[in-house]
Amino acid sequence: MKKLVNVLHHFLYTTRKAQQTDLLLLGTILARQNKDLPVLDNLAAAEFKVFSQNGDDGIIQYLINKVHVPSTTFVEFGVENYVESNTRFLLKYNNWSGVVIDGSEKSISYIRSDDIYYQHDLKAVKAFINRDNINDLIASQGLQGEIGLLSVDIDGNDYWVWKAINIVDPVIVVAEYNSVFGIDRAITVPYQPDFIRERAHYSHLYFGASLKALCMLAEEKGYAFVGANSVGNNAYFVKKSRLGPLKALTPEEGYIYSRFRESRDKKGNLNYLSGHDRYECIKGMPVHNVATGIQEQL
Repeated sequence: MKKLVNVLHHFLYTTRKAQQTDLLLLGTILARQNKDLPVLDNLAAAEFKVFSQNGDDGIIQYLINKVHVPSTTFVEFGVENYVESNTRFLLKYNNWSGVVIDGSEKSISYIRSDDIYYQHDLKAVKAFINRDNINDLIASQGLQGEIGLLSVDIDGNDYWVWKAINIVDPVIVVAEYNSVFGIDRAITVPYQPDFIRERAHYSHLYFGASLKALCMLAEEKGYAFVGANSVGNNAYFVKKSRLGPLKALTPEEGYIYSRFRESRDKKGNLNYLSGHDRYECIKGMPVHNVATGIQEQL
């Protein structure tokens, strides 16, 4: 029985490695084509997926070929086991180095046991991120000053954590926004150091910040909003001093309304709410208006 289990493990391991090799080969072809793209009016035209959840691998390749990025380092947090992430293709194809952070011990152990960990200059840190510890977490891994890219996706205090970051100065920032919050108000969930999405509201729809809130923060930090991915969950920002030929957009010009149907009922089961029903589900929940500084309700 033990021998059979070992054979199965070996089969799964070699199968996964073969799949990753195939993905990387496809990604290499797409990345070379992507490099020759003209300046686009819509980032969705640059999309392709290798290791990212959606088409973000392609968008990132497009941006690093249009923007001067001398520092090939990244920080990404909220990566789970890093099999699906925004920076894995940068690590594998472009040979960037970086730091990934996640709150799960199991996920960090998985990353450290993955071949990618010895094959590349990657550091994996186990920590529950908040606005008070994020700078120390990054600094503890030897990063400060300019870096190439920052990816923010923690399904909660995203706005507050990005606002707090000052130890590094990324050229490109990828930040998740909550499309369900709409485009009219610059709002975020009020800061709670222990915010966890599934505990904050049973639906899992109450988290993060609106696109307009992230764009206001980007402006404060000297970034231009250059677009969002086609599924409406990740926004892209570039340092204004490095914008080059790229066009800055208003939140209204770049907003994409998501079609995700990931809502839960009170028993924790998927109930597939769509459209405005998602907003109605969390209507009345408290939000912080970053334009006025006043706590309001959805």
